Amino acid sequence: MIKFGTDGWRGVISKEFTFDNLQKVAVAHGLMLKEEGAKRVVVGYDLRFLSEEYGKFVAETLAGMGLEVDLSDGFCPTPAVSYNTKYGKYDNGIVITASHNYGKYNGYKVKESFGGAARTEVTKKIEAKLPEAEKVERPVGDFNTKDLVTSYVEGVRGQVELSLFKEKPVKIVHDPMYGAQQGLMYRALLGTKAELTEIHAYRDPLFGGKHPEPIVEENITALMEKVRAVKADIGIAHDGDGDRVGIVDENGHFVNSQIVYALLLLHVVRNRGKRDGIVVKTVSTGYLVDRVCRKLGLELLEVPVGFKNISEVIVKEKVLFGGEESGGYALVDYLPERDGLLMGLLMVEKMLAEDKTVSEMVRDLFDEFGTAYYKRIDLPVSEEERRALERLKENPPKEWKGLKVRRVLTIDGVKIIFENDSWILFRPSGTEPVFRVYAETPDEKTTEELLSWGVSLVKNG
Repeated sequence: MIKFGTDGWRGVISKEFTFDNLQKVAVAHGLMLKEEGAKRVVVGYDLRFLSEEYGKFVAETLAGMGLEVDLSDGFCPTPAVSYNTKYGKYDNGIVITASHNYGKYNGYKVKESFGGAARTEVTKKIEAKLPEAEKVERPVGDFNTKDLVTSYVEGVRGQVELSLFKEKPVKIVHDPMYGAQQGLMYRALLGTKAELTEIHAYRDPLFGGKHPEPIVEENITALMEKVRAVKADIGIAHDGDGDRVGIVDENGHFVNSQIVYALLLLHVVRNRGKRDGIVVKTVSTGYLVDRVCRKLGLELLEVPVGFKNISEVIVKEKVLFGGEESGGYALVDYLPERDGLLMGLLMVEKMLAEDKTVSEMVRDLFDEFGTAYYKRIDLPVSEEERRALERLKENPPKEWKGLKVRRVLTIDGVKIIFENDSWILFRPSGTEPVFRVYAETPDEKTTEELLSWGVSLVKNG
């Protein structure tokens, strides 16, 4: 069954993600676009197995349906397609990618004309056209090729205070995790004093046997080691399609995504002077963002997991900054889409502007807003264990270890928030066949204990 999740349709290559199924999705998408009077589409693809071939297949199909199609002339990160969709005035953008999933997956992401992730109402329209698409013989047409990367990199450069990079030397290690951001940080930093070392910057569709997700510490151990080896100031990692970012400090220590969100938000507001609009976070994002918003007088909105849910807000409200626990953040007035390259460079910009190391910035954050230790566990679970989620919704606990429950949020899974802001969230993944349990408390030991308790609730019903 073809179903769009939190960010596109994904499946195992040659099992669910086949040319036959891809044809159905592309034709269904084309039918929806034609019905709505769309004329122009841009298509990009990453470095996964067969991505280029899949990209050409989609471009030919949509062109055969009478749409004007531009296909990337090489691999590109997802934000490059989003950037071109918005500033090139395309009706939709498509990316052949499975983002951070293992190498056996591929996928189909859709971007709307404003440059952001397709909202649920859009993907439901595509799904509704699938029965009709199955009866259509595949049309084939001619498409154009286009460089999507150069304009994107220039767009990123235009958002970074390059004068700081030209005044002060900084040593960066970049790990694109064999993905589509490889080589682009070099291009973004041309003409500056930044010294860049890049690792895993070649094509490997199996991603070195690892999960190309930079917000999980064990996935970026090589980056941590390299930062220590070359005595770098910062390590920056990107996922397979380059819209997420992971950060390592100058000591080779991993900085979790909850802390990165708070640091970036502080930089945008305090150093860049931007305050116009609300801040949006997904339900799996921690309490530091809440505390920053309270202190700075910013309105905060919490939405279900998936950047498409932030997109839902973007089309209705003025949004200053949006982000999620999975390492995706957006400077919305520039591009209402996660951009790993830009966010990594903004972290360096913050370091240079404040003349501080990453660890000093984290320490200052904790001094001002309190400590926060976050961890997530992904569990393969049985159907019976999945039903534990429904039972938790119906009968959530009232306290844990003397901490009273202040609030229970059920917009996506079950989030239990305690009186000291500590929280635990249970939810099934929208992109992988796992159950996620998230927790955050003021100290590491308590977070581990809270997670263990959460896992036992799932396992023991």
